[in-house]
Amino acid sequence: MSRDHDHPHTDHDHGHDHGHGHGHSHSHAPTVSVGNEHRVGLAALLTGGFMIAEVVGGIVSGSLALLADAGHMLTDFAALALAWFAFRLARRPADWRRTFGFDRFSVLVAFVNGLTLFVIAAFIVWEAVERLQNPPAIAAPTMLGIAVAGLVVNILAFWLLFGADRGNLNVRGALAHVAGDLLGSVGTITAAIVILYTGWTAADPLLSVFVALIILRSAWAVTRDAAHILLEGAPAGLEADTVVADLSANVDGVESIHHVHVWSISQERPMATLHARIRADASSALVKRAIRERLQSRFGVDHATVEIEDGDHAPTCR
Repeated sequence: MSRDHDHPHTDHDHGHDHGHGHGHSHSHAPTVSVGNEHRVGLAALLTGGFMIAEVVGGIVSGSLALLADAGHMLTDFAALALAWFAFRLARRPADWRRTFGFDRFSVLVAFVNGLTLFVIAAFIVWEAVERLQNPPAIAAPTMLGIAVAGLVVNILAFWLLFGADRGNLNVRGALAHVAGDLLGSVGTITAAIVILYTGWTAADPLLSVFVALIILRSAWAVTRDAAHILLEGAPAGLEADTVVADLSANVDGVESIHHVHVWSISQERPMATLHARIRADASSALVKRAIRERLQSRFGVDHATVEIEDGDHAPTCR
């Protein structure tokens, strides 16, 4: 097996070729967009500022939909603040203990945000059942006024996040929270109008349940994708069998590809390691370079570790 290690953490040359080929400089520079960070931070301030008004309005009006929306905004504020902190933390460089830096922290935050959405939805449904059994008096005009103001705030927050990189899992988690709030505001406005003109107070908890179901859909999508990354799952389109077939067909000198592992540090940082058996007349250095270039151009993998084997698995130095 030929070995060629491009590792930046050593100051000396071992005098021989080490067997891993890495397709980037190992600087592990943060890939986080400062624009994402600023937008998430502003959305957190908007959400946190209006949350207090909704709590007061929900208590005064007796509206479950308003209190549910306020509770959702509280968790949104915490989720957005945590997302903002994750972006800040991810900008820190790698060190000896965290050689890939802090990018994975944003994925962990997205996972936690997804789980909190499940809890919020369950709480809303539970309270709705209680309200249906014992309908309280609701001050519809107060409920309507605060809900309209909340809708404006949520639209602003959604607009801020929609302009960020929506491919980023952390941004998606934040967007799911704010989208749930926006729908909550729409539901609360609808319930307030129904109650104002018909007196049918059941509209309040019923519309709250509808919003909860929509929240659950977003919660599942974000939690599933974040869990997949945390469990070192292969990124979509980068499954091991796909990599094997592509490299075998497109890299000259390769006889077979095996021991393939593909995963990602974050959605933006896919990784790969593999062994390649090459023809006896092929150059290991040229084949490794071709494999890394193919992984980068076809799959966007900037960090790949490639072990080269000749036909008899004997060590090669080329």
